Amino acid sequence: MGEEGTGGTVHLLCLAASSGVPLFCRSSRGGAPARQQLPFSVIGSLNGVHMFGQNLEVQLSSAKTENTTVVWKSFHDSITLIVLSSEEGISELRLERLLQMVFGAMVLLVGLEELTNIRNVERLKKDLRASYCLIDSFLGDSELIGDLTQCVDCVIPPEGSLLQVPHRLLTLTLLPSLELCLLCGPSPPLSQLYPQLLERCWQPLLDPLRACLPLGPRALPSGFPLHTDILGLLLLHLELKRCLFTVEPLGDKAEPSPEQRRRLLRNFYTLVTSTHFPPEPGPPEKTEDEVYQAQLPRACYLVLGTEEPGKGVRLVALQLGVRRLLLLLSPQSPSHGLRSLATHTLHALTPLL
Repeated sequence: MGEEGTGGTVHLLCLAASSGVPLFCRSSRGGAPARQQLPFSVIGSLNGVHMFGQNLEVQLSSAKTENTTVVWKSFHDSITLIVLSSEEGISELRLERLLQMVFGAMVLLVGLEELTNIRNVERLKKDLRASYCLIDSFLGDSELIGDLTQCVDCVIPPEGSLLQVPHRLLTLTLLPSLELCLLCGPSPPLSQLYPQLLERCWQPLLDPLRACLPLGPRALPSGFPLHTDILGLLLLHLELKRCLFTVEPLGDKAEPSPEQRRRLLRNFYTLVTSTHFPPEPGPPEKTEDEVYQAQLPRACYLVLGTEEPGKGVRLVALQLGVRRLLLLLSPQSPSHGLRSLATHTLHALTPLL
């Protein structure tokens, strides 16, 4: 399993599908925006080979060279996005989901109608500049994992049931470092929100909210029982599209570092989602027979380093119903007990998510 996210250069190209006219190009090196741009000849070649395949009713989705991975994706037969990455061990799944997020950002800031019915290319280029900042943030490294899992990253506060709130998007400061993002209807007016909402509704909850602040990277309530071998975990609820991700579940500072743990879990998620488990539940497709469904794996594990106790790290994935749990475990955890530990942990976490 490669070291995904260890650096390299990412180029993102956006073109009008019908004409091949470039709409923008964004680049990132080592997770930071870069000025380096691809030559027009390279852009034309990348788009040309994709269009050539389409004319032959062949869908070109990805390709790999010795040090670069390329992924193409068309949206509504109007926009073509191409991403090139030289990051070691980068997965096609991650790049595909990056392109989905980029198009979502374009729709959010420009509108689907403007993208699917292009009337003026130069005007569209200008309008798309508003999306650059958001798109550039996708090209960098994230401390969360929702960009990959397409689930909402969650933390589990001690009294979460009290904090369950949906149409206007407002942000109100409740406490230092804690803002309330609120979806509400046309009323009440903004001038009345503080006395009506903050003082009347949220004042009684400030103490539970203060208890959320120390959660930080741990994301779980203090004292929540977790096995001491767990170095990191990812829990997904595939129907609710929510996930719980932490690489400091016990607040320890042992090796591997939080950055290494994060990278290992992201890589393992990509591996099991691409190879073993179905990505997520969707509309029923035409299956060949029910035998195939029965043979879908329920668990898998990976040992990096050596099987000897005290050496290497262990990764285990378990899926039960709509929940999928991935654990990063210390070298002390014996391989024969991984499934039992994962099952026990999943049962303990189920009431939270």
